[in-house]
Amino acid sequence: MNKKLNLIALTSLVLNSMLGAGVFSLPQNMAMIASPLALIIGWSITGIGIIFLALSLLLLNKLEPNLQGGIFSYAKNGFGNLIGFYSTWGYWLCAVIANISYLVIVFSAIGILIDTPNHIIFGCGNTWISILGASILLWIIHFLLLKGTQTASNINIITTLCKLIPLTIFIVLTCIVFNFKLFSIDLLGLQTKISIFKQVKDTMLITLWVFIGLEGAVILSNKAKNSKDVGKATLLAVLIALFIYLLISLLPFGIMSRLDLSKIKNPSMASIMTVLIGKWGDIFISLGLIISVCGSYLSWTIMAAEVPWIAAKNKIFPKILSKQNDYQAPSYALWFTNISMQICLILIWITKINYNKLLTIASEMILVPYFLVGAYLVNISCRKKINKFNLFIGIGSCIYSIWLLYAAGFINLLLSLILYTPGLIFLLLIKTINPKILFLNKIEKLLCFILFITFFYALYFLFN
Repeated sequence: MNKKLNLIALTSLVLNSMLGAGVFSLPQNMAMIASPLALIIGWSITGIGIIFLALSLLLLNKLEPNLQGGIFSYAKNGFGNLIGFYSTWGYWLCAVIANISYLVIVFSAIGILIDTPNHIIFGCGNTWISILGASILLWIIHFLLLKGTQTASNINIITTLCKLIPLTIFIVLTCIVFNFKLFSIDLLGLQTKISIFKQVKDTMLITLWVFIGLEGAVILSNKAKNSKDVGKATLLAVLIALFIYLLISLLPFGIMSRLDLSKIKNPSMASIMTVLIGKWGDIFISLGLIISVCGSYLSWTIMAAEVPWIAAKNKIFPKILSKQNDYQAPSYALWFTNISMQICLILIWITKINYNKLLTIASEMILVPYFLVGAYLVNISCRKKINKFNLFIGIGSCIYSIWLLYAAGFINLLLSLILYTPGLIFLLLIKTINPKILFLNKIEKLLCFILFITFFYALYFLFN
């Protein structure tokens, strides 16, 4: 039997799922699109928005303790079977793509250590050797998780501590060497010839990406030793992550100019560390990234498999995915998720998609599920006439999600619509096998038809 997860295990799981590959590439990713002032504004908006979202999840966890799994069960309970299904599909696909991005960046980091200009082996993590290595790692983690989540949570705690060491050393060294005069040369980003508003808007998907995973403790609430630990773990992990992200984004502007930062190769923290401590900087940060990403990958694989398992229990996905093995691991859901990830790895090898593109796609897929969290809190607060604080938090979460949808841009929203369409095919397939699962009313059937037509418009628009 599996032991329940305590506060430390839950906090490390949430922190591990957030502090993944993205934090090691933040300096370059941010410098490419924004000035220091725009970053301060962007992180402030994100910090407030993420706290609203985290509080929405925690309030709903208290108000609806019987709805296990959070995000998808809230969508189904508040807005019907079809919206519940699409929220589940979007979140699950986000988890799959996030995991794939971790595998890609791991082998990209190995490439920094091994590759030479004349002999590329791992490249950007999308060569055939990288895909082979990623596939092996995928199935090693798969069979580890079949032994249950407690073993994985113990590894999670260790990897969380290991990843905090290089991040802490990087922050301390950049603080020591920090040059305020260099930092303040172009605070407004006038050299970019882009308005502050657009700079802030362009940071939104990146700032959201590094916080994806904050709902981890809520998703695994049924495995918590104490239900009160779910809220504590979520808020503690969010505050720690926000502090780390803010420093790692801003401090490099006092080490190198914005233009130089924007041109360095990812993981950009490795190049900055080389400036700070010499040639060992690349090795130190690359090893830290590999440990960090493997830990985050473990966290996200747990959550990715948990999604179809909970969805099956809520009669959103086929019942077979709700089965567990002797270790109480969601074995069928794990097989379903990891086979899907293996297919995605093959597609990455064919298309040569890199980490930054995967980051954008994963961020887009999470936008609708996150919006529905706040919307359900507003829904239940109005319906049950709960105190105004809950309504305020729900509205705040919705406003932040709508802002993210706007910041994503029309093209990216069309891309996410295309990725939601395979979910419709999956829905029709499971309805064919079992007509009784996921009953759809006439309005929902009409909405399915409209979404299917819109899919062809999105394809036409993107390829013309």
